[in-house]
Amino acid sequence: MTLVSRFEAASRSTAELHGLLAEAFNAFAAAPRGSQERRNALRSMCNIENELATRAPGL
Repeated sequence: MTLVSRFEAASRSTAELHGLLAEAFNAFAAAPRGSQERRNALRSMCNIENELATRAPGL
């Protein structure tokens, strides 16, 4: 999985972010422990969740 940056997360719609969050979670679960792919997926989840937290509910 490629890293989803804060900038990229900010440019996506809320629906797209929820889809990316699910994709990042699945990539995290499937990646070998300690791998770069797992670190990218975890960082992506953090970036996506932080962006979702800044948005008003229901948008």
